[in-house]
Amino acid sequence: MNFTGAHILSIKQFERADIQRIFDVADAMEPYALRRKVTRVLEGAILGNMFFEPSTRTRVSFGSAFNLLGGNVRETTGFESSSLTKGESLFDTARVLSGYSDVICMRHPQAGSVAEFAEGSRVPVLNGGDGANEHPTQALLDLYTIRKELRANGRSIDGLRIAMIGDLKHGRTVHSLCKLLCLFQNISVCLVSPKELAMPDYIVEGLRSAGHKVTITDDLASSIGNIDIAYSTRIQEERFASKEEADLYRGRFRLNQSIYTQYCEPNTVIMHPLPRDSRADANELDNDLNANPNLAIFRQADNGVLVRMALFALVLDVADQVDKYSREVNWYNSLRSN
Repeated sequence: MNFTGAHILSIKQFERADIQRIFDVADAMEPYALRRKVTRVLEGAILGNMFFEPSTRTRVSFGSAFNLLGGNVRETTGFESSSLTKGESLFDTARVLSGYSDVICMRHPQAGSVAEFAEGSRVPVLNGGDGANEHPTQALLDLYTIRKELRANGRSIDGLRIAMIGDLKHGRTVHSLCKLLCLFQNISVCLVSPKELAMPDYIVEGLRSAGHKVTITDDLASSIGNIDIAYSTRIQEERFASKEEADLYRGRFRLNQSIYTQYCEPNTVIMHPLPRDSRADANELDNDLNANPNLAIFRQADNGVLVRMALFALVLDVADQVDKYSREVNWYNSLRSN
């Protein structure tokens, strides 16, 4: 695809070569993400960060990525602080705010809303999550993490064995990741969830049409013994009609160190899009896994900055200019020594 000026709305936009291009640029961003260098390649550029649904990691990750490229960030959080509460359409909002920004990131609780917004925007729009539909940048950072973790074990994405665990019906992260995996070869996907929260049929059919092996089960123990990646998700309480309905499923697929030791291969990587629900009645990834070197959830979050920096650099056509506007840093930062 031609990244310059493009909206990033769905995984369906990408071919395998596009993914490789994004990952190559993300690799080149590491010195800047780790504060070994500073670049001002986007000095003067403005990111409109519009999040109409609660977010910590994604919102701050987008903003940090843009700041690390030298740009400025303007934020809108919550419906109550926007003119949408006065009846303004997404098209009108986009038409106006795109005049104040060079690129916009948007999260919205309704599926298809970010694409609708993009129709009115005069600048590129990046989808930060639209309801239970898609979360393309999360899928990209997830796959980038999978690639890095597998490389450490001499493996590649082709031939991946992955279990996706939890609320697969409402989990937009796993929806987008499955679509992305369709670009690769010989993948085994085990979908572990209650029947009521199963992966949508069209996504399962897409995986199988791509030639991948798909297993559907509600038994965790039998699903995690022969995999490379255990990808856990929380119960998406905000997608249910009530907390009481969500509580019916909370805590059903808990992974702790004891279960990991008993059932998983020694190098099985544990991933989660975060936030993990650490409340006692949920606790899908126990805190006793924090000392496990295969717990990749924080490396996963760090990788989000690299991938989002890459997308900004590609969409704004500065990927080949980043080093030209760089310099060494002059302050202490512990990230540089990690």
